[in-house]
Parts: sequence; structure tokens; C-alpha cells
Amino acid sequence: MEVDPNQKERIILALRKTGHVVGYMGDGINDAPALHAADVGLSVDNAVDVAKDASDFVLLKNDLDILREGIDEGRITFANTLKYIITTISANFGNMFSMAGVSLLLPFLPLLASQILLNNFLSDIPAMTIAADNVDPESVAKPHRWNTRFIRDYMVLFGLVSSIIDFLTFGTLLFLFRASPEEFRTGWFIESLLTELVIALVVRTRHLFFRSRPGTLLLGSTLAVIGVTLVLPYLPFNWLFGFIPLPAPLMLAMLGLTTLYVVATEGAKRYFYTRKENAVA
Repeated sequence: MEVDPNQKERIILALRKTGHVVGYMGDGINDAPALHAADVGLSVDNAVDVAKDASDFVLLKNDLDILREGIDEGRITFANTLKYIITTISANFGNMFSMAGVSLLLPFLPLLASQILLNNFLSDIPAMTIAADNVDPESVAKPHRWNTRFIRDYMVLFGLVSSIIDFLTFGTLLFLFRASPEEFRTGWFIESLLTELVIALVVRTRHLFFRSRPGTLLLGSTLAVIGVTLVLPYLPFNWLFGFIPLPAPLMLAMLGLTTLYVVATEGAKRYFYTRKENAVA
């Protein structure tokens, strides 16, 4: 049965209205309306000019496998983009409240401007490698849509976990170790940066973080920056950033709080995805 150009266009528009993402491939004059109406219009190099002009992509080779490769690459890109967003909001949303809250209670600045800038610079190094990260098979098995409600709920829950760990850090520094302003800033800088680094390895997957291998660049850069973070307070030029060497017990406490953060985030992740799956079911 033949379908005229207007019918093709109406079928595609009907599919789009019901929530489908529609791709259409054609090479003739009467394919132009459908190519224009589709989410993705595809044509070939020997198609008529009208069809090529109405298309989003023109295939230069007679190989449809490039479409599958493009879809896979698009899903990988989308998954890694979402990883970057939830990694950033998980740490920054909580730190925003932590910084605001503790600033009301302390008689000194919790972090110096130079320390905040250094923290952002170092944490951005692994963050830039998320674009080349490995992706779990289920993340590319089917298409996913942009979901602002998912991001909002994720931000609130994991930001809360981050803030709780931050305030535990403040209590540990102030009441357990009676930290001076310099010790407080150095200790929180280490804990804040370490948690921001490890959170990327945790939230990048729905599985337990050690069951999903991260990309080589992400893992290598994260471990390298963790090493830099731990030695910064003991370097000869530490005074440039307002750091001082920390006693071993205090440093171990910061590492312990970072470990607690990983455990708490894994628990929150399991709760979050279980609740989402039950809501869908």
C-alpha cells in the first residue's frame, strides 16, 4: 500500500505526540515533509536535493551500521553527561549548605579564598575525564530521556548526605581535636576534596562502585589528585595556601570520615534507585 507525503508526515507527527522519538530515512521529493517532521531526518548522498536539504544527516557511504554506532555513541555521551551533573550536584549542593551553616557559628573563615579555588581546580581535573568514562551496559541498552525530577530528587538526597558528613567533620575538628583555625581549614579542605573525588566513583554507576570499572583516565586522575591532596599539608610551600601539617590522628580521622561518606552514599544510592523502581512498578 502506498502512502502519500502528507500521510507520512501525519504518521510521524502522531508518533511524536505519543512520546516516541522518530527517525525517518528517505531520498525522494515526496519524502521531504516526513524528513522535516521527524526528530532525525536521514538521507543519502545520491538523494534529490530537496530530500538532502530537509534531512539532518546525509549518509555518504552505503553502510547503515553507522547509524547503530551513532546511536550507541549518543547514549554513551548522554550517560556520561548525566554522571557529571549528578556528581557535581551531589557534592556542591551539600557543601553550599555546610559552608553557609558553619560560617554562622565560627569566629573565623572555614576556608580561605585560595583554598576554595585550589579545591575547585583539583576536583575539576578528574571531572574533565568523565567524558571518556566507561558506561554500564544497562545505561546504553535503551534510550533515556532528560528527567529534571530525577536530578532534583538526586540533588536533595545526596546533598543531604554530603552535608551530614560535613557537619560530622566540623564536630570532629572542633570538639574532638580542638583544632585551631589553620588545622580546621586544612582538615576540612582534605575531607571536602577527598569526598568530592570519591563521589564520582560512587555515583557513576547504580551498582556497588567496585563492581563497575571506571575509565582509565578517571581512575588514574582521581588517584593522582587524592595523592596530591594528602601530601599538600606537608609540602614546604604549604603556607602559600594557608595549610599546616596535621597530626596523624587528625589525618586518620579525615580518612575515616571519607570512608564513612562512601558507605553512606552507597546506602543512599541503593535506597534511591529501589524507591524509583518501586514507583515505576
